Amino acid sequence: MSTSADQAVDEAGAPKALTFPTLAEGAELVGEFKNSGYREPPQLVCLPNRQLVRLPPLLFLVAKALHEHRDLAGTRDVPAALETVAAAVSEQAGARLTAEQIVYLVDRKLAPLGVTGYTDGTAPPLVKANPFLGLKFKVAVCPERVTWFIAGLFSWLFRPVIVAVAVAAIIGCEVWLLTSQSIADALQQTLLVPVSILLIMALGVLSCVFHEFGHAAACRYGGVRPGVMGCGIYLVWPAFYTDITESYRLGRGGRLRADLAGVYFNGIFILGLTGLYLWTGFEPLLVAVLFVNFEMIQQLLPTLRFDGYYIMSDLIGIPDLFKYIGPILRRKLLRRPADPRLKELKRWPQIFVTVWVLTVVPLLVLQLGLITTQIPKLVAQDWMMIRGLATAASNGASPLELITSGLQIVLLILPLLGVVLILYMAARWLVRQAVRYVNGPAPDPMPNS
Repeated sequence: MSTSADQAVDEAGAPKALTFPTLAEGAELVGEFKNSGYREPPQLVCLPNRQLVRLPPLLFLVAKALHEHRDLAGTRDVPAALETVAAAVSEQAGARLTAEQIVYLVDRKLAPLGVTGYTDGTAPPLVKANPFLGLKFKVAVCPERVTWFIAGLFSWLFRPVIVAVAVAAIIGCEVWLLTSQSIADALQQTLLVPVSILLIMALGVLSCVFHEFGHAAACRYGGVRPGVMGCGIYLVWPAFYTDITESYRLGRGGRLRADLAGVYFNGIFILGLTGLYLWTGFEPLLVAVLFVNFEMIQQLLPTLRFDGYYIMSDLIGIPDLFKYIGPILRRKLLRRPADPRLKELKRWPQIFVTVWVLTVVPLLVLQLGLITTQIPKLVAQDWMMIRGLATAASNGASPLELITSGLQIVLLILPLLGVVLILYMAARWLVRQAVRYVNGPAPDPMPNS
């Protein structure tokens, strides 16, 4: 049933007073998503919670016209104001729109996304994204103004000459450490000293913090404002984060620079550790270098939502690769017709996403299968180590040894909890897909008699 521009209708059919809809307070029209992988370049709107919404061009023109004519929000002749908006949109879109169609697009498309209010005066909902395998329980630690200040301290590290010198130094440092130094001996000696273990853990955390400084500094160097920095839980592991949503204002090169900046700063951190080792000869610093290298390798993995995933995402201009897993598997394995979401993509990004899905999914399944078969053995080994650590800690151990033993126990338990959680999420997804497959596609609506 169409809605008249003279009044809105509630669920019970009673008329409601028509009001002029405006952008949600704090929302911002960002503009075109540059270098995207979509056939029709989408337009971006930043919601008050800094979440980005991707709109087709027509909806963006409606939101833009409403914002440009926001001075009409206080008028009593709302239908005439909506006609003015419809005329502005029609001129830019090259197609005739009416006030009734503006009301429909606002109430059915823009308002549910949190972009505008409803035409009956209802405030827009608070839309919060819940991405698959996303960071949970986020707590902001540094507000935007502090992040902006920190980013300014390090943004000079992205000047081309500095980057070239730093990357060459990092490569030379890695080659020297891995070929001329005995990491194995340093590792063996470090594990026997609780203070050294705590030092390496502290340096690892500091490296993660410096990693986030890199993301923030890259945003500032590119001319956009980084958001808050904080911490959260990724699956079951504590993790740091930096809000670099504003990087979507940049082109592909700027977004890739922001993605790679964290690993780049890890490399600079390694240079600092190497300098300390040359100055002091303190061997646990070599183990800390090894630890940071493992962090960098983990961040570059394209499977979970680490930096490697976002590098691939920004390389092809598709913000969320995970949402295409279902459509691609249904198309390739179940021989279902192509999902409309796939038809929105350009040819080579569609091929790229398909290859990513058909590579990553089997790897994840294989990894989970191997880990699942080893769970009983891992549980037994972890239990023995936990008992040994607990016994050693209870036999007159010093507070420092107790802290070290407790941290080691936590580090032993977290991977098992992570495996259990991933298996649960994978099983839930498979059940949903099976139910959807059994139910089949929804029947087409019967035409009105």
